[in-house]
Amino acid sequence: MSIITGLSGNEIFCLQKQGLTPGDLVIGNSVIALGLLNSIGSGLKTLIGGEVNPVTKIIHEGRQRAYARLLKEAQHRGGVGITGVSNELIFHGTNIEFLAIGSCIHREGQKTEQFEFSTSADGQALYCQLDSGFIPKQFVFGNVAYSIGLGGGVVGSLRSLARGEIKEFSRIFNATRHLALKRIKAEAKEVGANAVVGIKTSILPLAGMQEMVMIGTASNHPLLPDSYRQNPITSDLTNEEMWNLINQGYMPVQLVLGVSVYSLGLIGSLTSFFKSFVRGEVRELTTLIYEAREEALQHIEEDARHYGADQVVGIKTYVYNLGGGIIEFLAIGTAVKKMPKVTTLSDHLLPQAIIRDQETFINTADTTSSVSLNHPTNSSSILQVVAGLCLFSFWLIYVLLRVFHH
Repeated sequence: MSIITGLSGNEIFCLQKQGLTPGDLVIGNSVIALGLLNSIGSGLKTLIGGEVNPVTKIIHEGRQRAYARLLKEAQHRGGVGITGVSNELIFHGTNIEFLAIGSCIHREGQKTEQFEFSTSADGQALYCQLDSGFIPKQFVFGNVAYSIGLGGGVVGSLRSLARGEIKEFSRIFNATRHLALKRIKAEAKEVGANAVVGIKTSILPLAGMQEMVMIGTASNHPLLPDSYRQNPITSDLTNEEMWNLINQGYMPVQLVLGVSVYSLGLIGSLTSFFKSFVRGEVRELTTLIYEAREEALQHIEEDARHYGADQVVGIKTYVYNLGGGIIEFLAIGTAVKKMPKVTTLSDHLLPQAIIRDQETFINTADTTSSVSLNHPTNSSSILQVVAGLCLFSFWLIYVLLRVFHH
């Protein structure tokens, strides 16, 4: 019987070098409804702000069911593991489908096989992970659904009249974003892993709220001290990047996050609005964005010092427009540290491990509402922020003219 696999030629080549061969594509899914009772509970929670527990729980349970069914199908088809495990949210009206997909793999020349691991890494990334000394154990994830809340909104709105950081918003966003990281580490600890590698982070809009989810692979590295079994290392480096750093003796120690929420302020909004009619730099926006980004990076530096890191690498910054001239800056990276005897099994990385597969099917007519959990989504552009400020300024001028007229 023919094997039906989702692995590419490059992936199959890399896996063969690790003594692994392709198996069948496997799928698990679960369709859930948010439900009236949970919707009411979530609505009440959004008035307070922070995590919306009912929504977090529903999404977590739905994803767990999809993954459990994926595992069951993989064990039925045989193999030692599943590679390239992904998760997608597909919206069907008021229902949500959780879809988990992966590909079974077999150990070459082995007649009787016992299931050993699942991983979010594709075939190429798995090669890099194994050659870096990490033994995969299980696909893991951590998520959190959250809201700014009416309480935070009222205080934050008053604070937004003044230029600078809105600490109420920064506190809510910082706490909730770290919850996803805390939960993925807890899952890794449960399966006896001392590391979570290849973490991918997504932020998704969800019924007036947002959900942040992290997926990765719980793994073991024999050179990590025993203390990391209680507090596993985390890394959002690609496995290819991680291979290069481990080849130089650096070990990832912690995924670090920095969050800052800033407002341009009422005076700054008016000033930048009038300056928008004149060609040239808008210094108010330039300074605001610079300060917010610096604040987020400062939080990352503090985290890195806490973990005794030598460097923070692979920093990425994202900008989220929260409306009303309020902007969130998120910086994310991986703190690394030089460790004795840390190196890769091979001196050189295979070219096939870094070659990116090209798309051979392009569908521009797709109307399905589907959001991948494996790719971060960025927010609206800064231009939308400026447009919002302009509209607000027009409204304010109109009100002032009416007052003066009377």
